[in-house]
Amino acid sequence: MAYVAKNADRTTLATAQADPQAVAAAANVCGSGYSLLKAIPLPLGTEPDMRLGTLFAYGNGGKGCAILDNNAGGKQYMYLKVCKTAGGSCDTDSGNFTDYAGPVRVSSFACAPVTAKMAKTSSSTPYINYKSDYVFPCG
Repeated sequence: MAYVAKNADRTTLATAQADPQAVAAAANVCGSGYSLLKAIPLPLGTEPDMRLGTLFAYGNGGKGCAILDNNAGGKQYMYLKVCKTAGGSCDTDSGNFTDYAGPVRVSSFACAPVTAKMAKTSSSTPYINYKSDYVFPCG
């Protein structure tokens, strides 16, 4: 698991072990030198092998990169937003994707707020509706 940060939590390690190809592919999308800081199986509380989506947060020298991986199969409406800390600007990626939404990048990732949504269509109720102020490690 060369792409996983040494200080990754147990959920991140379990997710990376369940699907190492997805972790490596997402790291390659972010670019060289990125390592996986956090993987969140979605919806929350889902076992890594039963997830419908995975939010991957990568870091590289203080820069962040987020990807929402589609594990549901087929084209899904996906929305991913990452904001700078202290109410700064936000970058988003949204649309109908078969593989992933993103990469969405942030120049300083510490405590960057992230929103991830997934639904059948843009007008249907999302079955993934995740928001966190701390998906990237703080400090």
